[in-house]
Amino acid sequence: MTYSADLKLFIDGSWRTGEGRDAFTVVNPATGSAIGEVPLASTADLDEALHAAEQAYPLWRATAVDARAAILRKTAELLRERAEPIARLMTQEQGKPLVESRGEVAGSASMFDWYAEEIKRDYGRLLVRPTGQRSMVVHEPVGVVATFTPWNFPLYLLCKKVAAALAAGCSVISKPPEETPGCTGALAHALQDAGLPKGVFQLVHGVPDQVSRHLIGSRIVRKFSFTGSVPVGKALMKLAADSMTRVTLELGGHAPVLIFDDCDLDKTLDMVVPQKFRNAGQVCVSPTRFYVQESIYDRFITGFADRTKQVVTGDGLADSTKMGPLANARRPGAIEALVADARAKGARIMAGGERGEGGFFFQPTLLADVPLDADIMNNEPFGPVAVSARFKDFDDAIAQANRLPFGLAAFAFTENGRRANLLGDAIEAGMVGINSFGISSADAPFGGIKDSGFGSEGGKEGLETYQVVKAIHQA
Repeated sequence: MTYSADLKLFIDGSWRTGEGRDAFTVVNPATGSAIGEVPLASTADLDEALHAAEQAYPLWRATAVDARAAILRKTAELLRERAEPIARLMTQEQGKPLVESRGEVAGSASMFDWYAEEIKRDYGRLLVRPTGQRSMVVHEPVGVVATFTPWNFPLYLLCKKVAAALAAGCSVISKPPEETPGCTGALAHALQDAGLPKGVFQLVHGVPDQVSRHLIGSRIVRKFSFTGSVPVGKALMKLAADSMTRVTLELGGHAPVLIFDDCDLDKTLDMVVPQKFRNAGQVCVSPTRFYVQESIYDRFITGFADRTKQVVTGDGLADSTKMGPLANARRPGAIEALVADARAKGARIMAGGERGEGGFFFQPTLLADVPLDADIMNNEPFGPVAVSARFKDFDDAIAQANRLPFGLAAFAFTENGRRANLLGDAIEAGMVGINSFGISSADAPFGGIKDSGFGSEGGKEGLETYQVVKAIHQA
């Protein structure tokens, strides 16, 4: 299929081409071939984006909630109408199977629908005071917002931030990933066609460090939201300290999965294997560290390996593909090094373990009996590798789950109701799935603890993160 993306910057309601600007080469990860070039924003472009957002903010803030909601609903409608071409762009740019790309577009639209309604329920509260006096608490938009999003879910993570910020009344400057400019540019088209006033939303590609320093260092930006790695998140937080800029950080994880001996084994395996290799494991909440109770460990590993070997890899546009390539040329080498280290330290390769042919492929991989000192047991692989080890009892399982400084997501499988309640209390993570991987939805908060960041996206908490609280007292 021909790649037909319209690769431009979107600033102050107009599209900017690459004339006179540096460019980034967009690559199809299934082939390793260049498919396009996206212009990178200059310092002048960033200054113009800041000025446009600053000028548009008072007008958007004053726009009636019903009018804001109508634009958000129309944006959702347009994303759904354009779902197929957007999904095909996403698969060509990012690599995931087309069925996953279609699902991502649908989830992106749902974020706009949710916040179109949630903003109408943002009531504040009235405090109890003597007769003739009034004290109230109101929520106001924080101001101009900057968002920084990665390539693994390029549209969904962008929409999750932008929908909430626009609903709150903020103007937005978004820096999406250069690797996937076509599918993220589709959001700017949808917002423009939905009637969003110019200057309320800008889309700027660029050198990540340059763009983040320029935007966060500006006094115009009052809040930023970042999804990405722990080291980068910490660096951005330091930048924010100088200007007291508010921050939401959704950083990396290394999700543990606790498999107890009373689980429905076949049902559990049928759930965990597709989830592990969804988006080639390039998911911040991907189930990765599988801790399995001793009595069922061998059966679990055998069943996991059998299913892993049946995962069909290939170009995401092919109907038979269940797992596409990794997103860029760096990833296969990084995964290969982690697997080699684990094997050298005693882990057994039960399935996969090698690069695939052509493009940026790596085989779906399962490692058994992985020692605690293996790098992959301590650092998120962000790829199609599941690692496993045994545990004896509940306390042992919890100790392993909570061992690392990350706390984004965790999962557990058990048919014991009392144990399920205890797991929900004992696991240290921002999100816990018990007999379920359904932890991300428009109406639920999504975020981590410890080194996995702070603040939430999704749900009413996702709206609150783009607001400030004001108390008004009248005697």
